[in-house]
Amino acid sequence: MGAALLKIFVLALALALDVFAVSVGVGVRGASRGAKIRIGTAFACAEIGMNLVGAGVGVLAGRLVGEVAGYAGFAALFVLGVYMMRESFGELSGPSILDLSRGRGLFVASLAISLDSLGIGFTILYVRVPLEVTLIAIGLASVTATTLGLTLGRWLGRYAERNAAFVGGLVLAITGVVFAALKALHLG
Repeated sequence: MGAALLKIFVLALALALDVFAVSVGVGVRGASRGAKIRIGTAFACAEIGMNLVGAGVGVLAGRLVGEVAGYAGFAALFVLGVYMMRESFGELSGPSILDLSRGRGLFVASLAISLDSLGIGFTILYVRVPLEVTLIAIGLASVTATTLGLTLGRWLGRYAERNAAFVGGLVLAITGVVFAALKALHLG
């Protein structure tokens, strides 16, 4: 059970860092209490929803291609992590045309931050962790990361946004490699 909890923690942390990065970006401009609640709820629902979609795709792929599906999901995590790290070195955009605290802007932001959850959802069943516990942990980590990012955004500014995205990508890439190695060695 201890190994499963560690895996759940790593997954939730990787996703939370990505959410934190976006939340810091929104928090730099300031956010009301209502906006914080809307953003935290939207981000958590997007993360959980995409994990469920990913798990569904993972089950279907597993039936079609067997064990290879797990490795494909781990490879997707690695590629997504490398992409996130690469993007963290790009220029951070100025003020957004979209209001990321409501409506279409919040939907777009929620979708963008939850795409990595699709890859993690794809691998959840192959990592052998309880789906319900993992989704609860991801939801709680997402709400916590959103709250911290929005609250600390003014102080942390662009530096933390860039580094949190890099660290989140690094954790995802390492997670993909470690989980693939554990599966190959029949340890997890």
